[in-house]
Amino acid sequence: MEGSQDSKWVRIRVFFLIFVLHSLSIYLFTRGFLLTRTELSDSFSSCSDIPDPPCTVHQRRFDGSDDSSGVGVGCWTPPVFDRIVIIVLDALRFDFVAPSAFFEEVKPWMDKLTVLQRLALEESSSAKIFKAIADPPTTSLLRLKGLTTGGLPTFIDVGNSFGAPAITEDNLIHQLVSNGKRVLMMGDDTWLQVFPHHFQESYPFPSFNVKDLHVVDDGVMKHLIPSLYKDDWDVLIAHFLGVDHAGHIFGVDSTPMIEKLEQYNNVLEKVVEALKNQSGPRQPHENTLLFVMGDHGQTLNGDHGGGTAEEVETSLFAMSFGSPPDSVPPNLDSRTCKFGPDGEKMCFSSMQQLDFAATISALLGIPSPFGSIGRVNPELYALSAKTWNIQNCDAANCKACSNLEAWMTNYMNVLCINCWQVKRYIDLYSATSVIGFSKEDMLHLADVYGQIHSSRSNAINAMSLDEDGVPEEIHNNSVYVLQQKIDASSNFLAYIAEIARLKWTEFDLKLMGAGLCMFFVSLLVHFLFIIRVVRLCKFSCTSIWNFRWSCMASFLLVATRASSFLSNSYILEEGKVASFLLATTGILSFRGSVINGKFTIETLLLLLFNIILGCSMDDRFSKQAIGSAYMSAFNISISGINISHFIWTVFSEISPLLFLSMSALLLYRCTSGMSHWGGYRSLFVNGTIVSYVLIGVHWILESNSMNFPEGLHYFGRIFIPLVIYASGCGLLLMLVITQIFVKKGVADQAEGVVIDTVAMLSACSPIILVLSGRQGPFVALISILGVWCIIRLSNVAPKDSTGVHGVDPVSVTQWSLLAACLFFYTGHRCSFDGLRFGAAFIGFDEFNLIRQGTLLFIETFGFSHIIPILSLPFLVTLPRQVSCKTDTKGGFFLKLAQVFLTYGFITAITTAFTMVCVTIQRRHLMVWGLFAPKFLFDVVGLILIDVLICLASLFYM
Repeated sequence: MEGSQDSKWVRIRVFFLIFVLHSLSIYLFTRGFLLTRTELSDSFSSCSDIPDPPCTVHQRRFDGSDDSSGVGVGCWTPPVFDRIVIIVLDALRFDFVAPSAFFEEVKPWMDKLTVLQRLALEESSSAKIFKAIADPPTTSLLRLKGLTTGGLPTFIDVGNSFGAPAITEDNLIHQLVSNGKRVLMMGDDTWLQVFPHHFQESYPFPSFNVKDLHVVDDGVMKHLIPSLYKDDWDVLIAHFLGVDHAGHIFGVDSTPMIEKLEQYNNVLEKVVEALKNQSGPRQPHENTLLFVMGDHGQTLNGDHGGGTAEEVETSLFAMSFGSPPDSVPPNLDSRTCKFGPDGEKMCFSSMQQLDFAATISALLGIPSPFGSIGRVNPELYALSAKTWNIQNCDAANCKACSNLEAWMTNYMNVLCINCWQVKRYIDLYSATSVIGFSKEDMLHLADVYGQIHSSRSNAINAMSLDEDGVPEEIHNNSVYVLQQKIDASSNFLAYIAEIARLKWTEFDLKLMGAGLCMFFVSLLVHFLFIIRVVRLCKFSCTSIWNFRWSCMASFLLVATRASSFLSNSYILEEGKVASFLLATTGILSFRGSVINGKFTIETLLLLLFNIILGCSMDDRFSKQAIGSAYMSAFNISISGINISHFIWTVFSEISPLLFLSMSALLLYRCTSGMSHWGGYRSLFVNGTIVSYVLIGVHWILESNSMNFPEGLHYFGRIFIPLVIYASGCGLLLMLVITQIFVKKGVADQAEGVVIDTVAMLSACSPIILVLSGRQGPFVALISILGVWCIIRLSNVAPKDSTGVHGVDPVSVTQWSLLAACLFFYTGHRCSFDGLRFGAAFIGFDEFNLIRQGTLLFIETFGFSHIIPILSLPFLVTLPRQVSCKTDTKGGFFLKLAQVFLTYGFITAITTAFTMVCVTIQRRHLMVWGLFAPKFLFDVVGLILIDVLICLASLFYM
């Protein structure tokens, strides 16, 4: 950077140095913050493990017969069900199953699974609906892992949601196979990836094509009903995906979603009919338990991954084909009941998904997974008649009481073994983990565990005996004693789950501190380079004063936005905060123009621009059933306008094409007046316009408003996006080649960079537009309006003594705020449920991790990171900001370097505050649901910006 004769490497090496410093500091911090819990992969439960007294252990020989002598292999609890059918409906919201009477407002998707509601109403003693609470993150893989291991997921595991590595720790599927159970799986192929050698028979189907609603479901339905009439399995798992995919593409409030739920209702009716027909004495399903359950919920937009109530609340329906007594004791009954419109009493219970593995293990009489920390659910355990040990009694009340005591005795013993298993795991985890539970937690845990064994003797000593030595009200006293024991066990398991959720993740404060320190060093280095560039430009005294004033204003804006990240409420409203600050700069510009008597229309346009952003940032996007347009820019709730009206539907179909045409026309008109284009214009501009035309054809052929032949539909859905991708990549490759080997003969360095910038944007824009769906052209025009306002306002900034403009830090700050607004305006947010998975499959039906991940990445950061960085030279070239008193070329590149450095510095400051925030809030209740996703999106965005700045400096300089 010392002068115009310096090599390109000397000019750009600072960007690479900053990139390396950021990468190292983020790596160190992440290693300390996102450590996974220690998986005890070498520890597995087995039948030979004998729980501590006073738990009663069921003894079983190797041949499966009971052994009263106590010799043989001890299997912890006797099995109460012979076979289990598990039907997983992916992303099954609670209000898909629960009766609409439990909700304030009846929605179109409610009361579609009527077969489950009818069974829960008519056969309440053997069929129950549960609200099952999942633990975030609510991605499908982590929920399957949690359901089968009985443990809590860790945040870093969300990165494996698309890689699906095999589960190595002890799990329910391993225990089933190890104990001779035959497992049949059909549906989502994720099961086969995480349990590659466990299933006796499997029918997997590809799960990651979210645009496909039927292949997986049709495959499951083909095998499910016939399998119910076979006796070659003990546990059947059928995993449907249609509801999840319908939510991702169309949203919950959509016709495809309702159609899927109605289809599932028909399937479930056939399943229940098949099981009932074979549930008689000595028939295959005499002692079978049916589960219909979700792995997680979904938001109204069909997204999931976070920790909101819509995402963590899913449904579980359980039905046994016996007839157990009515209900468990009141303090173990979690039912919530309400009377329906016809006076019928409708109920649902609640449970934690964490309890699923331990409950299934107890019902089938196999050991719980070694790392399970769940509790055997009492209401599920009571669904089996075998747990009640029904006795013959003359008096009905005597019979009911004795049955209740028998069940409570069985359940008490199951909980005793349950507690022993969890205590064994926690002890080993704390002894072997790098950072286990604290000494205080372990001491309190030991005290609570000791109360389990003392509760029985304490309760018996408190009993009053009559003069004959017989207990008074023996039944009530027995129930009291048993209830004390059960309460003590339940309290212990609840305490374990509580401290595990609070302290499961291990934080390495030394690594986090080292990462933070290195990051602040990088900020200092970054700032020193900016100061050096500014000094090399040799401003006049007036210009220096104006520059310092602009720096102060920029610092206040950036500091205000960055400090807001310390509050979870402001993080939730981050888009509106950025829009507010951008509007603040517009108001200040308006004030300054009025005072200086240089009023311009751009000041009003910037304010209008912010009104559009701020008013529509939350609610403007919803998923629509319009081809690949999984987001629509036109589903806006406007008072007095029915968005389902024919005219509004036609407008939503035509307006994206109009905006796309306007973008193409704007590109053509802007480049037609430039000289020195040569072959650039015909190659890049015309090539880009052809790609725009193809995008329009792609949307037309995908429209549901017109019926096209299947061949044309396939052409528009698959072939055209592939041509656009190939064209964009080809233009980028040719642009790089011409930059290296072809001299454009442009005497004016600024005009040459303008040509390079427009050519780069021309090559990239079609890919970003087609991935962004029908909202893309409208967002592109909005962003062009914002950029034009910022550039025009920078033209009226104070000039130095040479009469030319300096780089205004406020303009760069406005550019950064605009990019942040566009991220949220395009429907994204800093959470995994904010990812638009449908974009990854535009042009493809099959799943490939690298390819689909790349498309999703481009769609997520296209308008907010890629386009702003590539277009950043406009701040230097269009106002012709060459104000250094050195030679033109050296001065121009110094200005360009100053813009890149300032933009990167603003992003780095906000990221630094995010890192400080997650350090402070690492024990906050919302750390994994809010702060950690925000941290990941920010650091990924910073690294992307550093990489783009390095590449842009290579290209433009």
